Amino acid sequence: MTGVLTAAMAFSMLQLFVLGALGPRLVPDLGMSTTALGLTTTMGFGTAALLSPLAGSAVDLLGPRRCLIALLLTVSAALGAIAAAPAYGVLLAAVALGGVPQALANPATNKAILAAIPPTYRAGVTGAKQSGVQLGAIAAGLPLTALAASAGWRTAVWTAAGIALLVALWVWRTLPADPSRQHHGASSSGIGDKPQPRGNDGIVYWLAVYSLFLGAAMASINTYLALFGERRLGLGAAAAGTLVAVLGVAGIAGRIGWARVAGNPRAAVVLPAGLAFGSGIAALLLAASALMTGVVWIAVIAVGFFGMAGNAVSMVLVIQRSAPGRAGRNSALVSAGFFAGFAIGPPFFGTVVPSIGYSNSWLMVAVEFAVAALWAVRDREARVEERA
Repeated sequence: MTGVLTAAMAFSMLQLFVLGALGPRLVPDLGMSTTALGLTTTMGFGTAALLSPLAGSAVDLLGPRRCLIALLLTVSAALGAIAAAPAYGVLLAAVALGGVPQALANPATNKAILAAIPPTYRAGVTGAKQSGVQLGAIAAGLPLTALAASAGWRTAVWTAAGIALLVALWVWRTLPADPSRQHHGASSSGIGDKPQPRGNDGIVYWLAVYSLFLGAAMASINTYLALFGERRLGLGAAAAGTLVAVLGVAGIAGRIGWARVAGNPRAAVVLPAGLAFGSGIAALLLAASALMTGVVWIAVIAVGFFGMAGNAVSMVLVIQRSAPGRAGRNSALVSAGFFAGFAIGPPFFGTVVPSIGYSNSWLMVAVEFAVAALWAVRDREARVEERA
């Protein structure tokens, strides 16, 4: 079950990692500008942010298995549309369609964990499945980039679309059937052992704002890292794509490791600030890499280990604190904040980078991480109450 949830998370955002890793090939082929590339991320995450509340309610109503199958079928359709896109407008519409699986991913996978995983193992499984997003980054940065180099970027994306269909079959064969709708709320929507106070939902809004700033910073890095490597650091297209893959590997380690630490509820509420602070230092290293190229690899590892882990820790907190019947909704609200940040960050970055350069733009990203860290510590008294 952990494997299938991890695969579903990997495909939920694969279309955006594909655009980032294959950006050096897509941009000239479709006649796009760097700003236009950033707008694809805005379209995808903007759609996901708008649909997240509806997606959370749908998961609570329909169950995780049905929604994960729908997620993967939609991913396959979106990737197919990207592969066939004759122009930028079609690409933009395909990415908007990809916002649907993004909105479904966290609510559906979190709901599956609450329904079928014993409490002792939930933090570990959550970290593992959240690392699936980084597996998507690795897939985009290594095998798909290599396939694009030999067979063209369209063939690479068509291949990913076909694999998404196979994963949908895997979900259908592996996950237990969802309860009938009339019994679904009573049988699988709670967190399992004991009712959690409805007041704990307040942490959801705290996490949503934190995720907004974290997402804005991370999205800028995800979208422009490969282009930065190629155009500013002088790396080849393959090496620039490898930066995205390294980001994914570090993100896997960070998400699994920090999610396990967050299994302790007292540790979970203090981790978000520390992870955002570490990410801010990493962004400063990205800025410095324009002068010392080798530093970029250290910076990318640090961003993955700290920044990518923030969302995984947020999901652990949601699972720990959600009241019965509200896991899908709460997961969706936190995800909406994260997606909104992803929608805002890249177009702003793409707009300012031509005038201020990459180094100053990475400093702007460091400020976004700093704001997330400051927000995470701004109400210590409230968080102490949550830990009690």
